[in-house]
Amino acid sequence: MTRPVILITRRLPDAVLDRAAADYEVIVNYDDCAFPTDQIIDMSPHVDGIIACYTERFSADVVAALDPRVKIVANYAVGTDHCDLAAFTARGIAVTNTPDILSDATAETAMLLLLGAARRAVEGDRMVRTGRWDDWSPSFMVGKQVTGGRLGIVGMGRIGQAMARNARGFGMEVHYHNRRRLSQDLEQGAIFHDRLDALLAVADFLSLHCPATPQTQGMMTAEKFSKLPEGAVFVNTARGSLVDEAALIGAIESGRLAAAGLDCFVDEPGGNPDFASYDRIFMLPHIGSATVKTRDAMGFRALDNLDAFFAGKTPRDLV
Repeated sequence: MTRPVILITRRLPDAVLDRAAADYEVIVNYDDCAFPTDQIIDMSPHVDGIIACYTERFSADVVAALDPRVKIVANYAVGTDHCDLAAFTARGIAVTNTPDILSDATAETAMLLLLGAARRAVEGDRMVRTGRWDDWSPSFMVGKQVTGGRLGIVGMGRIGQAMARNARGFGMEVHYHNRRRLSQDLEQGAIFHDRLDALLAVADFLSLHCPATPQTQGMMTAEKFSKLPEGAVFVNTARGSLVDEAALIGAIESGRLAAAGLDCFVDEPGGNPDFASYDRIFMLPHIGSATVKTRDAMGFRALDNLDAFFAGKTPRDLV
């Protein structure tokens, strides 16, 4: 029996590639750079499915140009905002993602950013590395204490709930805004706010964990930042497009934000060069899920979805 042919657009972990090669004919982008959309289109007559990453953009035009042979795109990601899902549906191409898998790793990164931003990690690290640490006083490098603070979470899905668990370890009081209130067993004592503005008003620390949708794009405006308590700390491990980056800088300069921790940006890769001059902005290059355990598990989940699809079953993570 002929095995399905799968295009893998980035170099995935070795364990994932080994499993893929055992079950499929695979074409792998070993160069490990973003795979140009014109090449995806050119190769589409030769493949039955694609494992794609967030770096590959499937606009309506790209989807329309795919060969009919392509039946499924299994995303090596949770977010699907790089995919025009309506266009895929119109073409009858299945799309899957990898939920659950990266919740803990991303929540760890969010807590790292929260702590690093609050305790002035960028400034302190630079001071030691450049040999400028030559004194101490009671006012030296004083930051914002996390323990016992009020954490506001926007988007209480799997990652938001994992962040809440981490925050409770620091004795934080957890508040959240979500499309709908969670059941009490999932809330674990977190306080629900049905309006975003109500959450912002009490959030000494604010962490975004919601998807990028037409409703959430650019949601953090100057007006929204102004509703936070003076000296709040802002964290984003969700999507850069949720934030008006000029407004974030304005909030840092005004002191409305004491600090920010960012793992995602409007423009990726690269980020926002204007942020570099602000020691109070702690940045990482979109590595929320970057652990060996999680990256392997994401690939296995994508393969699970392919296995189900080619066995004539509904993939677990069909979106």
